[in-house]
Amino acid sequence: MVKLNVIKLLEEKGRTKYWLYKQLGMSYQNFKRMIDNKTASIKYENIETMCLLLECTPNDLFIFTDEI
Repeated sequence: MVKLNVIKLLEEKGRTKYWLYKQLGMSYQNFKRMIDNKTASIKYENIETMCLLLECTPNDLFIFTDEI
């Protein structure tokens, strides 16, 4: 399963989930689902913005897990 690795990246950068939420300008419900890996899709625009904000690549944003 592919999962969003944002929490680790935020910790490494000394940023909070609230900071990212404000930067993305999403509704809180959609943001929470995305951060909790409970969404079926993420817009390319949001992936790009997260990469720019966290100074990372899409490869850094996502991890593979054994979970199903």
